[in-house]
Amino acid sequence: MKTARQTVADLLIRMDASGSYSNIILDNTFSANNLDQRDKAFAAALFYGVLERKMTLDYLIRHYSSIEFDRMSPKVIQILRMGFYQLLYVQSVPDSAAVDESVKLADYIGKSGVKGFINAVLRSFLRDEKRIDYSGLDKEGRLSIEYSCPKWLVKKWLRELGEEKTVQLLSSSFGRPPIYARVNTFKYNAEKVIEQLKTDGISAEKSPLLDNCLVLNNTRSIEACSAYRKGMFHIQDISSQMCCKIISPLFNQTVVDLCAAPGGKSFTCAEMMFGRGKVFSYDLYDGKTDVIRSGAKRLGLSIITAAENDATKYSPDIPLADRVICDVPCSGFGVIRRKPEIKYKPKKLTEQLPDTQRKIIENGAKYVKLGGTLVYSTCTVSRDENEDIVEDFLKEHTEFVPLVVPTGSDAVPDGYMRTMLPSRLGGDGFFTATLRKVK
Repeated sequence: MKTARQTVADLLIRMDASGSYSNIILDNTFSANNLDQRDKAFAAALFYGVLERKMTLDYLIRHYSSIEFDRMSPKVIQILRMGFYQLLYVQSVPDSAAVDESVKLADYIGKSGVKGFINAVLRSFLRDEKRIDYSGLDKEGRLSIEYSCPKWLVKKWLRELGEEKTVQLLSSSFGRPPIYARVNTFKYNAEKVIEQLKTDGISAEKSPLLDNCLVLNNTRSIEACSAYRKGMFHIQDISSQMCCKIISPLFNQTVVDLCAAPGGKSFTCAEMMFGRGKVFSYDLYDGKTDVIRSGAKRLGLSIITAAENDATKYSPDIPLADRVICDVPCSGFGVIRRKPEIKYKPKKLTEQLPDTQRKIIENGAKYVKLGGTLVYSTCTVSRDENEDIVEDFLKEHTEFVPLVVPTGSDAVPDGYMRTMLPSRLGGDGFFTATLRKVK
């Protein structure tokens, strides 16, 4: 049976080769092997930790290696990353064990000839008392290496947010995020759900920032627990739940959710409407709409209708609605804690997104009733995907005006446009803009 470190080495090597999402590749691997819970926890922490700190770790490899980084075997690089990560960030692993176990991995990957090299590189770092030399780097460069974030993104956030908020955002991008659940208020109250989760061995407590939002702990197998099977809750980040509070649907209204998968906002809106009214949930692919349908069925939310649709193109089959939600595809820089690899995507890929986002908000506006509300949202922190899109839309559409919906939470800024930061709300980085159609 593979050890936890061997499993992580395989995961990192496979991830580099395939470009898979970290959460998917980890879940699939854990389902296929026999690691016990303790080893799974260690493997997950090491795997995500190396991904989160990759630029910092590569900076150290370049500094201490006698071989040029680009000439090294990708497999050896992964072992060195794992070794440096344990030396720097895993206090439960003695330095000697971090080095020795890294050396042993050379045999596992079929590179026995580099055992001495791995040992020498890691021990050189120990002789320097594990200090990272940032000399010669400017402010953006130091923040980039210290927080393992591409320099172009650091510069972008410094320009748009200022230094204090940028450092907060960078700091909050490490570690596993809290798991939040939304109580199915159509059928249950929070106390009943917490009680049932306790019976299932899952600890849950109410969020002090948002009604009917629960923070879950000890979540080893959420989908297998009886509370989940009974439809007592669905998993939804607190920022996304706060977006639903801003949407504020009322019973007997019609809601159109244009980019709905996996369905969290549609579910919460239907619950807020007490199961009275209509929620139309659309997404581009049939597989995604199947997920929405099965979720609605599990929760007993019969007012939800899910169907395939391209959100960038007008469809006469979509009805006029009191609330239209455009939760558009985005760069995802607000969910870096969940998928660390997102921050390393090439800048040019993010530059293509605003065109699609503009098409979706333009199209979404066509489905809003007079007096209705259009909500634009993303799970990113990026002016050109957020504020710029909304401001340009308002210049071209005088029939829409800004609308401020109070949230009652000090953790969420006031205004018709809101950027929710992990350091304030505790959830994903998130943006919402609320507009009302007045003519």
